[in-house]
This record gives sequence, structure tokens and C-alpha cells, in this order.
Amino acid sequence: MERSINPDEAVALGAAIQGGVLGGEVKDVLLLDVTPLSLGIETLGEVFTKIIERNTTIPTSKSQVFSTATDGQTSVEIHVLQGERAMAQDNRSLGKCLLAGIPPAPRGVPQIEVSFEIDVNGILKVAAQDQGTGKEQSIVISHTGGLKSTEIERMQKDANKYIEEDRRQMRMIEVKNQADSLFHTYKTTLDENGDLIGDDLKVKAKQKKEQLEAALTNSGLSLDKLKAYVDEFRQVILTIGTEVYKQANANGREFNNTFPETLGEPITSSTMPVPSPPKTPTAATNSSFETTVSYQSTASVDMESLADSDLDELEGLDVDDLEVTFSFDDDETISNDYEAVD
Repeated sequence: MERSINPDEAVALGAAIQGGVLGGEVKDVLLLDVTPLSLGIETLGEVFTKIIERNTTIPTSKSQVFSTATDGQTSVEIHVLQGERAMAQDNRSLGKCLLAGIPPAPRGVPQIEVSFEIDVNGILKVAAQDQGTGKEQSIVISHTGGLKSTEIERMQKDANKYIEEDRRQMRMIEVKNQADSLFHTYKTTLDENGDLIGDDLKVKAKQKKEQLEAALTNSGLSLDKLKAYVDEFRQVILTIGTEVYKQANANGREFNNTFPETLGEPITSSTMPVPSPPKTPTAATNSSFETTVSYQSTASVDMESLADSDLDELEGLDVDDLEVTFSFDDDETISNDYEAVD
């Protein structure tokens, strides 16, 4: 028996089923819209941090809290991206926005909540709010045509093709971010508690710091070797912390704890994502941008009787007994504008 599928008949059958669903005549078919690619923002180290994962059913909403990357940062740039690669530069940029007016504070103190919300019509709203002041910047993105199915497929294939390379890059970024955090802790500790640290320990810490700085500029250095330098510097800083604590207690002085919770953690764990500082610090006003994000529709029906039917006699088929799986690309890509914390 001839079992090949005629493309024209398949398209006609799919259109008939979808028409029945939309018209309310077919009630036992579930039609779902999903996001074909992940949506997120750029964070410290040019890393793509996903907020809504690919194949998420819409409507949906999700939020994540971020913080500042530098001391005294008063604005946050949210760079919104779409894709599956680990690094921001390898994904599709959907836009940027700036949240300004954040009170100056040490890095990591301000709490910036970034939320993504996609409604039933595929319209995306992105908001960034400083939880301390309540100031907010929001963007509404309506779908006006987006990625073609071939472009989506290419981006997904690239993510699989370069998965190992992306993992190596992510590991290197993690180590560099750890080093940056240690440098900040070292400077803050010397500024606030330098008189409680012995000269010998200061000299040793300075040597380890310079070794790590040199290692970071050596592009030929292996990841394991760089991790070793970071761990050595971390141990010296922990020793400094112990020394400062002892001296502060002995002198009856209040100890200013400048050590972050992540200081003692292994390098395998990342710290809280931090949006990258804005490249152009300008005043921000509430504004809206229009970009596009594509989503896909999927439906399932029962196709058991089709296996025993002659495809040439489709007219005799009962749609309610069919089970078909098909995917529609409405070519509407949800896009957002974001900017990171500075």
C-alpha cells in the first residue's frame, strides 16, 4: 500500500484542522504558542543570561534580580537578546534601554528586578525596577514580523555546534569575574582595615595580586593555571580577614566586614548576574521601543485512523479521529530593549 504523504494534502489537512480549532468546531485540539528561542539580557563579562527559556508556552512571565557592577553606579543598561549561545555577541540583539537615578552605593548593593512578560497576543513587556527607589523603565514590544523558520533553525544548530566552545568561554568568564571580585574585596579591606594588617601579610597579598593581574593579561595561560592564581589570591585574602578579625577583637574595635559571601566558594559557582555598565552614561527617560520576537504555534490531534486509510480519500476522514502534530511559525519574534546595571 502506498504510504507516502502528499505535501499539498498535508497542508490542506493542517489548514482545515486549524480552521476548525479557530472556528470552535474542533474542541479537542490544543493549540499552543511557544517561544522558539530564549530571551534574556547581557550581564557582566558579556554573558547572555536567559530569563525566558526557548519553547516556553505563552502567555508567560518571569523576573530575575540583578545588581550593579561598580561602586557608585547610578544607572543600569539593559541589553535584551534572543538566542541560545552563551556569549551576548553571538545572539540576536533586540534593543537596549537605560534605567537611571539609582542612588550611589557599593557594587552589589542595589537590587534591580528585570521582568519579562509575554501576553496571549505575543506582545512582550519588559520592565527594570530599582527596588530601593521604585524607579522603573519599561518597554512594550509588539510583533511586527520577525525571524524566519530557517533563521531560527540556524541559530539552534549553531548553539549545538559551538556548545563546547561556549562552555570554555563561560568558564573563563567565571574565573575572571571571581578575580574582579577579589580585587574589589582586597582594595576595600585595605582602605577600611589596613591598619589591622601586618606588613608581611600586606607584602604577600600584594605579590599574589600582581601575579594574578599578570596572569589575566596572558592570553596563552590555561584555564587551570589561571584558576590556581585566583585560588592563591583568595586564600591570602581569607588570611587577611582572619587577621583583621583577631586584631579588631583584641583592640575592642568594631570589625567592618568587607568580604562577600561568595569569597570562599569554589570557582565552579557563579555569583549573582550583574548587567554590564552602560557604555554611554546618558540621562534616561521613560520610552518605548518596537521590535519583534517570533513565536511558534503547535497543535496535536489524533491520527490513528489515518494509518489504515487511503490518503487519496481524505474526504472520508473524520477530523475528530485524527492525531496530527504540526508547527506553525507565525514569524513574530518578541523583542525587548534592556540595559544593564552600571
